[in-house]
Amino acid sequence: MPTEYRVYVGTYTNTLPHVAGKGEGIYVFEFDAQTGALRPLSVAMGVVNPSFVALDPRRRYLYAVNETKEWEGQPGGGVSAFAIDPRSGGLTFLNRQSSHGADPCHLTVDATGACVIVANHENGSVAAYPIQADGSLGPAGDVIQHVGSSAHPVHQRGPHAHSVNVDPTNRFAVVCDKGIDKVMVYRLDPRQAKLVPNDPPSASIQPGSAPRHLAFHPSRPYAFVINEIASTLTAFAFDEASGAIREVNTVSTLPSGYSGRNSTADVHVHPNGKFVYGSNRGHDSIAIFAVDDATGKIAPLGHQLTQGAVPRNFNLDPTGRLLLAANQNSDTIVAFAVDPANGTLTPTGAVSSVPTPVCMQFAAR
Repeated sequence: MPTEYRVYVGTYTNTLPHVAGKGEGIYVFEFDAQTGALRPLSVAMGVVNPSFVALDPRRRYLYAVNETKEWEGQPGGGVSAFAIDPRSGGLTFLNRQSSHGADPCHLTVDATGACVIVANHENGSVAAYPIQADGSLGPAGDVIQHVGSSAHPVHQRGPHAHSVNVDPTNRFAVVCDKGIDKVMVYRLDPRQAKLVPNDPPSASIQPGSAPRHLAFHPSRPYAFVINEIASTLTAFAFDEASGAIREVNTVSTLPSGYSGRNSTADVHVHPNGKFVYGSNRGHDSIAIFAVDDATGKIAPLGHQLTQGAVPRNFNLDPTGRLLLAANQNSDTIVAFAVDPANGTLTPTGAVSSVPTPVCMQFAAR
């Protein structure tokens, strides 16, 4: 596996109710595979709130949400496409489409590189776009509006789609909607950028939990969902033939006795499939869990403080040797070495300065 990577970092550029954006756009770094340090290469400027970014499978193009409530005089946000220079890693803007909803906060590219799917937080909609031959985005092939509410009187008065992932078979798009406490499942037609509600169409989570992000196991039929309000992590068995999801167990992401404020954010599975990691905002830590290979059941192993405030997102490098935590409110990305035997995290000493970092994606050089 290649060991030389670039890292693309999405940031907030504008001030929103929940964050004071300081970024200038999408940052491109060279990644030190030994320490996790990031060396600046370039910045794609003029991009508004590219909080979450995603790469196509061949690492030729990058796609970013434009997390806004209004775009070009119309309600909603945007989705932007960029070409990646194979030599420098720099980004060239291609085009932009409406996200068909306000505050798009997450997006993904299917495994064939045929379509992009985006989740709109504010109004709980999902849109799919065909990728053109030059990497630009065509008009949305499908837009689906979620409906419903759940237990929390403020944060769950309506749908709030917060992430979308394509399953390992590339047949299903799975959307966490934290406003309705459901994980929605759609059958995916990537060539037509179409989403068809699955049968069964969803899995419900304990009311008031707020499912936010999801990660699939790299080799077993399991998925893991981190719940924002409840500060819990739920393990699911995922039927790759039918798209059905069944809860296995749910555990807290917080240490016993912690009583401070907290909300969770991101979740990732180690490439070896033995460990799951989730981020806490408030406790400001990465929670570590063991995965039972036979059942998918998770068990808490401990926590590692991220040495910064509000670890909105984090990511593991493709080899699984290092974990990078993006501390959104302290403008740092901190590197940790991963013990492949027990999953523990140890700071490497590498702390990279990045203004309002949110999302990190690795691309082999």
